[in-house]
Formats: sequence, C-alpha cells, structure tokens
Amino acid sequence: MKVNRLNSIIIVGLVAIIGIIVAQLLWTKEAFALEEKKFSQKVHFALLEVANHLQKKTNHELPSEDPIKKITNDYYIVNIGNDFDPEILEYYLKNEFKEANITTDFEYAVYNCESDKMIYGNYISFTDKPTKKTSAYFQKHKNLIHYFVIHFPDETPYLFKSLHFWIILSFALVIILLVYVYSIYTIIQQKKYSELQRDFINNMTHEFKTPLSSILIASNYLKQQKSIRKDEKLEKYTQIIINQSNKLNNHIEKVLNIAKWDNIPMTLDKQKLDVIPILNEVIENIKLKYDDITISIKTILPSVFIYADEFHFSNLVYNIIENAIKYSDNKPEIIIKISMKKNHLSLQFTDNGIGISEKNLPFVFDKFYRITNKKTHDVNGFGLGLYYVKKVCTLHEWKISIKNNTEKGITVSVLIQPI
Repeated sequence: MKVNRLNSIIIVGLVAIIGIIVAQLLWTKEAFALEEKKFSQKVHFALLEVANHLQKKTNHELPSEDPIKKITNDYYIVNIGNDFDPEILEYYLKNEFKEANITTDFEYAVYNCESDKMIYGNYISFTDKPTKKTSAYFQKHKNLIHYFVIHFPDETPYLFKSLHFWIILSFALVIILLVYVYSIYTIIQQKKYSELQRDFINNMTHEFKTPLSSILIASNYLKQQKSIRKDEKLEKYTQIIINQSNKLNNHIEKVLNIAKWDNIPMTLDKQKLDVIPILNEVIENIKLKYDDITISIKTILPSVFIYADEFHFSNLVYNIIENAIKYSDNKPEIIIKISMKKNHLSLQFTDNGIGISEKNLPFVFDKFYRITNKKTHDVNGFGLGLYYVKKVCTLHEWKISIKNNTEKGITVSVLIQPI
C-alpha cells in the first residue's frame, strides 16, 4: 500500500513538473512570436517614415500600394518609386530606428539601375563593437527600379534578449525537473538498499535463532546430567555456554524488534506513571547484572508523574544506564538528576565513563552506529541501544540530547512534558 502510494506521488509530481515546463515553453514560444510581431511592426513603421522623408526630398509621392514588403523575418524591401541619395538614406535609417527603439545591427543595399545590380551600402551597429560586412545575399527584385533592402543579421538573438526572464524561468524549471528526477532516483535506490538490509537482517537473525535454540536445549539438558554436576569445570563451562547463548538470544531479539518497528510503527500504551519508583526498580534490576556500580538519584521534587508507556520508559532508562556502565574504565558511577526546566521535567543521566569525541556526538542515535575506541571490541552490541532510546523519545514527543562533561563522562538529558 505504501509503495503504491509512493509511486503515485512520484508519478503525479513528475507529470505536474513536466506539465509546467511544457506550458512554460509554450508561453515562451508565444512570447517570442509576439515580440517578433512587435519588432516587425516597428520596423515597418520606421521604414515607412524613411520612405516618406526620401519622397519629401524629391517632391514625389510614394507608390499607391504599400511600399514595404517583408520577405523574411529579417529581410525587407522598400520601394521608393523615385531616385534617392544613398547617403541621405543611411541618415534617415539611423534616426528612425533610434526613434522606434530598434537597437539591433542592420545592413542595407541599394539597387543600381546602371549596373543592374544590388550595391552594398553599409553595416550599421548601435553598439561599440566594430562594424562588419556580412555575407548576406541581396537579391534583385523584378518590376522594381528605385528601391533598397534592409537585413537584420542579429534579429533572433536581439529578440531573445528581450525574453531573458522567460528563458531564465524555463531554464530554472528544467533544473528543478532534473533535481526532482535525481532525488526520486536517490530515494528509490536508498529504499531498495534499506529493504535489502532489512531482509538480510531478518533472514540472518531467524537463521541464528534455530541453532541457538538447539544449543540452549542441549546445554540445559547437559547441565542436568550427574556426570556434569560432579565435575566442577564441566558444570562451569556448561553454564558459560548457557549464559552466552542467552546473551546472544537477547541481541537477536533486539535486532528483530528494531527491524519490526521499521515496518510496523511502535504502539504506545500511555498511562500515568510515578517516575521515581520506576527508576528505583530499574536500578535494582541492573544491579543484579552489574555488582560493582554506584547509581544515585538526586532531586528536590517529592514526586514526579508523567504520561508515558511504562514498558518502553523502563527500557529507555535501562538502556541509558547500561550504556554508561559498558563505556566506563573505572568503577561506574551514575547520577540521575530530576528537576524542572521551563515547564518540562528534566532527567539527566551523568556518568564517569570515557566520553565521546565531539565529531561522533551527532551520530550516536543512528541505527547500528558504534564509535570506534578502545572499548569497542570489549563491549557487546549492535549499536541499537541509543537508537531505541531516541525512537521512544520521538514517539513520546520528548527531547533528548547528549553532551560531554567538563571533566569526564557524558550526560544524557531527556526533557519530558509532565502531567
């Protein structure tokens, strides 16, 4: 169901972005056509004014039909109908194009009756760049005697400059589409790797549980035999096998639970809890496993109540304390401080352990993350303890943080909304 929903969202998003880009390109095309039409109208009006000025100089009237003929988008013919001076023509062309705000380069040619050829006039540039003569071909036109032609070699780039906003927006949308496609590709790849990892963990742990159960059954049966009970060393070795098998079984169960929570959200059974009795109970349980430790609770609050899941809250406290015990060089000393901070209940677990380097602090709550130090190989685990703690805090909408102490060890702080 989730996969189908994700695929639907990806497809809808992709179609929407492609639709926007297509619409943007169509709008840009329409805008270019509109700019081209406006340019053609301005050129037509300016050339008509030039033709009128030339006719006034000769005291003749223009031909009855429109003297301006557009051959292509950048090529125009102007029929004067009478003889005119090419130098005066260039003067009027410059003035009228400036008046019409036509600032792109142009070139002109005039028909010569004597040679029956088109004579190249000049290349006019409105910029500071040097003038040039293009290789444009100026064709003769039948039935016309006194006429000139105009060519705009840079008309298309000139029109695109006026559409720079549309072009930039279209380019930005294309970039967005590429980023979207890359992001979706990355998400799909990560999802595939995550599924492979989860399937591998599930299969691996299940494969471990079957032989492990057989080992435990056989070990318990072996321990009950009279010959084993009589031999102190054999009984000790058998007990070691049982203890280590139970420890391994606990690790496997923890991995399976984490994998299960990735697929099915963890459910909480919230109820009103008295914090201090739960802390004392966890401390008693943990002292059964670790003898040489000191754990104390410091608070001025007579009683503290929260709204939480008792099972997961107890496990949260147990994991934090056990983590502090494992990463300690000397006799573990843990202080649990309970106080109120800005309308929140603060639980601070301070230890005297080896601490954590500043570069590793941001990653301690990541799944399977284990810090490489001198205690790494001595401590059993999969890097799931603090990940579980973080997940419980997130589900309860609590805030958890971790920092190094000034002298030694770390402090894990949990901010809880009290009742």
